[in-house]
Amino acid sequence: MDLVDLSTVAGHSENFERFIEQLCRRLGVEYGSYATMNPVTGAVQGYATYREDWKRHYADHKLHHVDPTIHRSALSISPVDWNRFERDARFHAVFRSAGDFGICPQGVTVPIRGPYGDRGLLSVTARVSETEWQKLRPTLMGDLQLAAVHLHDAVMRSGLLLPPLAQPLLSGREREVLQWVAAGKSQQDVGDILGISNRTVEVHLRSAREKLGALTTVQAVGRAIGLNIIFPR
Repeated sequence: MDLVDLSTVAGHSENFERFIEQLCRRLGVEYGSYATMNPVTGAVQGYATYREDWKRHYADHKLHHVDPTIHRSALSISPVDWNRFERDARFHAVFRSAGDFGICPQGVTVPIRGPYGDRGLLSVTARVSETEWQKLRPTLMGDLQLAAVHLHDAVMRSGLLLPPLAQPLLSGREREVLQWVAAGKSQQDVGDILGISNRTVEVHLRSAREKLGALTTVQAVGRAIGLNIIFPR
């Protein structure tokens, strides 16, 4: 299993690493990374804003083979706080040396699943105490989940890993429901506006999530906006 830094791959127009840097500044965290696994070669590929000396150490010691932020988080369907990782040999293989490079074990990874079986992981880490992290983390999650979907879909559409994604086919009602949710309306509000029951709204949302390959409604809205299926208000 190889490790590929996509920021060194020529021929793409978007600077995804800069997107992660800007996201970290906005969220008030130190470092961020995006990773995905190539379905053909099995290589772990992605971008990271970590210090260059840590990147070299990580690659030289092949830590991507044991890194729980990759392998444990990829099994989850919801954001994974790094404090949940078992403090086993694999964890210590990564984080015992990470501290020497200014990286704390206070972080979270958001898994993303695309409409075509593609998967990605967006992680951020903050140099704070565990108590401070527990206060900070909830304030990050909304923006982080939307950013994860946006970044993953942009990487997929770039053709760096897979052929560009096709457009998922949502029904008119599914688009309407997502558009109103994007406008900040609750499920009950959407039902009242469209003259349908709350249960019917949930059916349309569930169907839209499945078609968009989204784990949550927030991710579905973010992906639909990114694909120009609906528009932000």
